[in-house]
Formats: sequence, C-alpha cells, structure tokens
Amino acid sequence: MEGIIGGIIVGIIAGFLAGKIMRGQGFGCLWNCILGVVGGVVGGWLFNLLNISWGGLVGQIGTAVIGAALVLWIASLVKGK
Repeated sequence: MEGIIGGIIVGIIAGFLAGKIMRGQGFGCLWNCILGVVGGVVGGWLFNLLNISWGGLVGQIGTAVIGAALVLWIASLVKGK
C-alpha cells in the first residue's frame, strides 16, 4: 500500500496483531492500533538500520508488527506492568 492512508491501515492491522502477540501487555484495541502506527515507523526505521528489507504488503505488515510489538513492550515497561 502506498501513501499515508496505506501506512495508517497497515499500522492499525499491525497494532491489532501486536496486541494479540503481546497478550496481557496491551492497552486496549484503540491504543494498540495507535501504537501500531507508531510501531510501523519504528519497525521501518529499525529494519532500515539493520539493512533488512521485505517486499510487498506482507513485508510491510511484518515489519510493522515487529515494530508495534517492540513499542507495546517498551510502553508496558514505562507503564509499570
């Protein structure tokens, strides 16, 4: 998916999936989706830093899920769960 809207949609999907993966460390569906959008950016930055690239929509979602799970994990540490 191209553009900002596509990135937001991928981030929402990633936030939902990361919330399921990080069971018990989520913040509710809405916040997980918002953190998923942020996680998509974090995942893209991290994978770019490590020189890892995936192709297509599956790669974008995979990258965003990994980034969103990382963001959820860090947020749960900050929250003190």
